[in-house]
Amino acid sequence: MAKQNQKILVVDDEADILELLKYNLAKEGYDVKTALDGIKGVDTAKSFIPDLIILDIMMPKQDGVETCRQIREVPELANAFVIFLTARSEEYSEVAAFDMGADDYITKPIKPRALVSRINALFRRESKKKKESNKINVGDLVVDRTSYTVYVGDDKINLPKKEFELLYFLAQNPGKVFSRDELLQNIWGTDVYVLARTVDVHIRKVREKIGDGYISTVKGVGYKFDTN
Repeated sequence: MAKQNQKILVVDDEADILELLKYNLAKEGYDVKTALDGIKGVDTAKSFIPDLIILDIMMPKQDGVETCRQIREVPELANAFVIFLTARSEEYSEVAAFDMGADDYITKPIKPRALVSRINALFRRESKKKKESNKINVGDLVVDRTSYTVYVGDDKINLPKKEFELLYFLAQNPGKVFSRDELLQNIWGTDVYVLARTVDVHIRKVREKIGDGYISTVKGVGYKFDTN
């Protein structure tokens, strides 16, 4: 499957890792650029506009979590996938990464072919979702998966990819209560380990942006989308 139109940025302070990943990803057909620190990573991301960004956490000048935060503030990069590839295995590092909008968190070492396989699967799922795209209208809220846009009245709301997918999934199933585990499986997938509290963080962020009237908490169970 040709991937010439899909771009990947790899940000890591180890030159040998950059070279290895660039070689394997380019061999797979991706357009790949690299950066040796977080500041250069943000600058490269702004000009390159990648579809996916692979970030290390421990880097000079600027760590990966702060780099991810800055990337997510760029409207053109709001829908880019972000994968953390790091030697940091502590829970707080993982939580911080997902709170900043990461799509996956992988601890080193990982075989390049295994990483490429996960990236291919990520893009396949995205392609399948786009084919199923449509628009949901509830009151003043419009959720359009074709263009990944959300409007509340005349105001356009910028949601990172995972926040958008969470809102869209709940809006597709109005009135149905989903547990945190069900939301994790449907939004993040079964091959990505994500802490349950990540769902709570993303729900809170969505509510802050679209208002409290659309997503309800069902105590002890999970969340549901209201149409009233």
